[in-house]
Amino acid sequence: MAGAGADDFGQGPGESEAVTPDSWEASERSVVSASDALLQLSRFDSLIDVRSEAEFALDHLPGAINCPVLTDAERVEVGTMDRQQSSFEARRRGAAYVSRNIAHHVETQFHSKPKTWQPLVYCWRGGNRSGAMTHILVSVGWHARQLEGGYRAYRRQVVADLATLPARFSLRVVCGATGSGKSRLLLQLSAQGAQVLDLESLAHHRGSVLGALPAQPQPSQKMFETHIWSALRSFDPIRVVFVESESRKIGELRIPDALLTHMRASECVRLEVPLQARIRLLRSEYEHFERDRDALDTQLDCLSALHGRQKIAQWKALARDDDWDSVVEQLLVEHYDPAYLKSIDRNFERAASADIVRIESDAVDDFKAAAQALAAQSASLLART
Repeated sequence: MAGAGADDFGQGPGESEAVTPDSWEASERSVVSASDALLQLSRFDSLIDVRSEAEFALDHLPGAINCPVLTDAERVEVGTMDRQQSSFEARRRGAAYVSRNIAHHVETQFHSKPKTWQPLVYCWRGGNRSGAMTHILVSVGWHARQLEGGYRAYRRQVVADLATLPARFSLRVVCGATGSGKSRLLLQLSAQGAQVLDLESLAHHRGSVLGALPAQPQPSQKMFETHIWSALRSFDPIRVVFVESESRKIGELRIPDALLTHMRASECVRLEVPLQARIRLLRSEYEHFERDRDALDTQLDCLSALHGRQKIAQWKALARDDDWDSVVEQLLVEHYDPAYLKSIDRNFERAASADIVRIESDAVDDFKAAAQALAAQSASLLART
């Protein structure tokens, strides 16, 4: 029970987890296959993940709510009983916890749901945890369905889809040196109604050694892939999708191989912004480092192997003197720009022939105008194809 794949009330790893719903009303119709459910997720009023809090935090279906039938602590307790006492004692204890937890959710989370409510319920692999919740909800009179194969079946589908989905879309990759406002342009493109896959936003990271966001930990790799899968499924394959040029990894997260390969072969747009505007943009995006110099020093130390301790000490001294413009300018000129120029043509085969978008300042209105022009250009090109 304590193992990551445990999905019962305390049975051993070799025992069957098949639900036996002889007393269920319309039991055959209470289970829906993963392929059918994932094609029409929007037809369900709620997605209910009955796994424990830790399982849910690692990854879950887009938009799901967590209503554990066994909490993290209860799973550990029941699993320990199963190993050290007996499966019967573990099942009895687990059944008591499951009954109380389902009652709590019915009285709190679901008390105002109408009779027509149609939730989809899932656990790790479509076993007893989701079966128990579905049984109660169906007995009440709600049109609950249990996801066959549970989260595990969903995850298999995500992995399979991410190997094929990216190639269905025409991508335009927004390139540009660090600080040129690529994320700001994507934000404005989205505001114009363009299709945007903002990988850094999904990864909670700005994609560089200084890119970690304060108080925003990165999601798990599986959750990152769920975010990408959900975004791609929402796009119209007839329309262009804008995405920023990225390295293989954004912070600690890897871009799925098929998506990265397609990005690197796609048409590019190069954003050019004056150096002083780039400095202002970066200072606005990384202002937390100006308030927390210890955090900045820690990140700068990561560059010691590339630039040597003397250069790192020089940048730290500028920061201690509050000469932030000089800190950012030197980081751009001596670190980020050479790295960008070295990698962009090697990794993005159409970067050399990219259309150039020049923005003369860091003003939001200038980025808005550029986004309007770029969106109109892409729509015009699409109309001619």
